[in-house]
Amino acid sequence: MEIKKVIIPVAGLGTRFLPLTKVLSKPILPLVDRPMVAYIVKEAKDSGAEKVIFIVSEDEKNLLAYFRKNQKVEKILKKRNKKELLEMLQAVDKEYEGISFSKVVQKIPRGDGDAILRAQQIVGKNACGVLFGDDVINNSTPALAQLNEVFKTCQKPVICLKRVAKENISSYGAVKVEKIARRLYKIKDIIEKPKTEAETPSDLAIVGRYIITPAVFDYLKKTSPTEKGEIVLANAFKKMLKDGKLIYGYEIEGDWLECGNKINWLKSNVKLSLEHPEFGSAIRQFIKDLE
Repeated sequence: MEIKKVIIPVAGLGTRFLPLTKVLSKPILPLVDRPMVAYIVKEAKDSGAEKVIFIVSEDEKNLLAYFRKNQKVEKILKKRNKKELLEMLQAVDKEYEGISFSKVVQKIPRGDGDAILRAQQIVGKNACGVLFGDDVINNSTPALAQLNEVFKTCQKPVICLKRVAKENISSYGAVKVEKIARRLYKIKDIIEKPKTEAETPSDLAIVGRYIITPAVFDYLKKTSPTEKGEIVLANAFKKMLKDGKLIYGYEIEGDWLECGNKINWLKSNVKLSLEHPEFGSAIRQFIKDLE
């Protein structure tokens, strides 16, 4: 089974990015020369997805504009004979050909699980991908495509994993696992932000990529809200595990570029700028001149 639909939850308030997010929602903050969310959509398309379902806040007005042709701008560029700029815009538009977009409004942020549930009607009775915009995975084989190779065999939910330094694991969801093969695990338990070494089951952290089955939607509906009133995807997974359901984890290949807070976002901007085919050499020279 191929994953043809993906859910991208982007309805959060973006409080870690204030005051920037007073005027721009977090998913359209720039990573080098394109918005963060563009990297996520490109990964989905390169993994074979044909439909993207955005879960957006009530105030979000600009997100989908990036993925649509801007006839007005193109007309002006043609009139001014700006061929290079016009070709660049057309090349960007071509990157997203063959993929359709929907959006569902989450009026009040009530957790990642609540956001995912709102896409159920569009997803239907098929498995789908869930891609969070705080994480960019840089690799020749897209992260979702790697997870899909596992899903084709197991037909069960698959969680994306990456090793982190033990001293940093308290910032992530960590997993207790049973190794099956190279990079492939059965998930035994999930510990959200373990506070002590004794609570830490491994150095494998959860990355914001999943393949979920219809059963996950069923469990999300049965998951009790937290004290903050949120439905949390990890809690639904924990209940599934308690009921003896199989969930797999795959340790993906590639660079994990985190963008969940300002410092990580800035670091990711620097790394991608240095690797950019057009800007890389100039940025490297600029940094060298600062030393």
